[in-house]
Amino acid sequence: MFKCCSVVLVLGFIFLESEGRPTKEGGYGLKSYQPLMRLRHKQEKNQESSRVKGFMIQDGPFGSCENKYCGLGRHCVIGRETGQAECACMDLCKRHYKPVCGSDGEFYENHCEVHRAACLKKEKITIVHNEDCFFKEVIQLSLPEDQKLSITAATVGQSAVLSCAIQGTLRPPIIWKRNNIILNNLDLEDINDFGDDGSLYITKVTTTHMGNYTCYADGYEQVYQTHIFQVNVPPVIRVYPESQAREPGVTASLRCHAEGIPKPQLGWLKNGIDITPKLSKQLTLQANGSEVHISNVRYEDTGAYTCIAKNEAGVDEDISSLFVEDSARKTLANILWREEGLGIGNMFYVFYEDGIKVIQPIECEFQRHIKPSEKLLGFQDEVCPKAEGDEVQRCVWASAVNVKDKFIYVAQPTLDRVLIVDVQSQKVVQAVSTDPVPVKLHYDKSHDQVWVLSWGTLEKTSPTLQVITLASGNVPHHTIHTQPVGKQFDRVDDFFIPTTTLIITHMRFGFVLHKDEAALQKIDLETMSYIKTINLKDYKCIPQSLAYTHLGGYYFIGCKPDSTGAVSPQVMVDGVTDSVIGFNSDVTGTPYVSPDGHYLVSINDVKGLVRVQYITIRGEIQEAFDIHTNLHISDLAFQPSFTEAHQYNIYGSSSTQTDVLFVELSSGKVKMIKSLKEPLKAEEWPWNQKNRQIQDSGLFGQYLMTPSKDSLFILDGRLNKLNCEITEVEKGNTVIWVGDA
Repeated sequence: MFKCCSVVLVLGFIFLESEGRPTKEGGYGLKSYQPLMRLRHKQEKNQESSRVKGFMIQDGPFGSCENKYCGLGRHCVIGRETGQAECACMDLCKRHYKPVCGSDGEFYENHCEVHRAACLKKEKITIVHNEDCFFKEVIQLSLPEDQKLSITAATVGQSAVLSCAIQGTLRPPIIWKRNNIILNNLDLEDINDFGDDGSLYITKVTTTHMGNYTCYADGYEQVYQTHIFQVNVPPVIRVYPESQAREPGVTASLRCHAEGIPKPQLGWLKNGIDITPKLSKQLTLQANGSEVHISNVRYEDTGAYTCIAKNEAGVDEDISSLFVEDSARKTLANILWREEGLGIGNMFYVFYEDGIKVIQPIECEFQRHIKPSEKLLGFQDEVCPKAEGDEVQRCVWASAVNVKDKFIYVAQPTLDRVLIVDVQSQKVVQAVSTDPVPVKLHYDKSHDQVWVLSWGTLEKTSPTLQVITLASGNVPHHTIHTQPVGKQFDRVDDFFIPTTTLIITHMRFGFVLHKDEAALQKIDLETMSYIKTINLKDYKCIPQSLAYTHLGGYYFIGCKPDSTGAVSPQVMVDGVTDSVIGFNSDVTGTPYVSPDGHYLVSINDVKGLVRVQYITIRGEIQEAFDIHTNLHISDLAFQPSFTEAHQYNIYGSSSTQTDVLFVELSSGKVKMIKSLKEPLKAEEWPWNQKNRQIQDSGLFGQYLMTPSKDSLFILDGRLNKLNCEITEVEKGNTVIWVGDA
């Protein structure tokens, strides 16, 4: 893609033929060097010339060097001890600048210097005539010391230009690398113009573009400039609750969660006035200013509390309203919606053998029980029809997803269908037929689609991918196939679609994993079609699990154990270039990434190891710290910290034991929540490897739920303890949270 002018024009040198004439083309050509040699014979003794090209005559007492030929780069001398003529390497060549390149890769001022060097090195060196030689030897590049490292910041959505500071009058084309992958040869949608000055142009900057970029002149990798590209994101803010009613004398809290790059600073206004001067024992800020805590509320505490988040890229704000009212003025709606923040949302939906239960976590109360015999709204079909030969009407569930807090889609693998539960009415409103044995669902919020993986049979003999479009619409739903069977999706073993976040609201691509294939199949979520294959054979990695961070756009791939049981380290793929960039150090196991993209938690069940890495706002992956455990982690849930802003805790359920692991990621503090009864056995849960799910309750949620074999446990994340147990819920391993909290 790079063009170069001719050597004559670029270098400014004039090369003459042996007679010093211009070439027929009108310029000066490069012709094989032919030294002019005149050999002296005996009959030429009387010739006066004592210096001939090709050898030197050094007059001795008897002229003994007169007939001694020594060859190019050497001359004849009289040995002091022997008194005989001997050949030696020339001490000096006549000063003459006519540059040539030697086959040893060195650059010489003239031909004589080449031959002298051959003599001194005792090796054959020939003259080389090509452009590469002169680019490597003639060009003098410079890079000021204070410009070896450059930091550039841009805001998402903008364009950015990275300029290479390497200078030189004959500077070759500039090469750019990201994660050691050359960008110039890639046809990238967002890095697509390298300009005449060698600059790198990035259009529509996103957080995936952050990281290190290096530039160097082609052929001169030893002189390079590193650009640290930082991407700033204006804050995006959420408050909870939006409104609440409280009686005088009780406690009220208003919480604010903000994400952005750099981390936003938080502040609070009450009715437009800064509350900081009014802070007291009664009115305090907690968790780095992310929570307003009001004890013993009074009527005058009624107001609109505005949380403001600021960083270098912008400002965002949201209002949480507090009403202090006596009990006579409070209504049932106030109690449900404001005081407790409940309503039809903010519930756990549990799918178990005896149907569906809707559970309010604070008091651990059932709000609704949808029984297996209940009919679908407007249809004669039952929620879980009784199978032939069964004495009891039971439900079998696999995966479920929340669709915009409007619907829950849940797979019924033995009935070859997906049920749709309406959250508002808390009724099952539709059954969508699928390919046989649907086992995994994923809601792609970016395109309002539910993806369905079906096995075809319990032995996974004919797996397929289907998609339900317009998933949040109040329309009859049906599935469509992603591509005709027999192409890229006919051997699908699993699929991965990154989830959206507060600041990353659109995902364009996903991946399909094929059975026993060391590759990822990239898919376009919009067109539901195959794009390309990313080969992992060089890393001997058959992908088993994936996680994604938008900070640098990295995919972390957990690999399947080989035939000996050994597991290779996680493989990293750069989402900008779709290139494999190497192993994630020596980290192995199943990767999980926190909702803000900063924490990578990897679970290696074989080694009993939980490894935690932090990803910076420059896309740098920092050293891991390890937690050793024999719990055999089944599933992992992230929960925002109640004591620190911009921090997360994790809860890990066990596939074999009765304890739950708690880790404070910022400090590494570990705790066990014990005695939660035994989980379902792995063989009783064939649909995936998570035989004990653990489900968080959203951005502001205080509670988590994890099922045992025949009961449910609700954990209090703020107090870090067991909240309650709900008994007689058998095989309730499919749990979904609905609501803002």
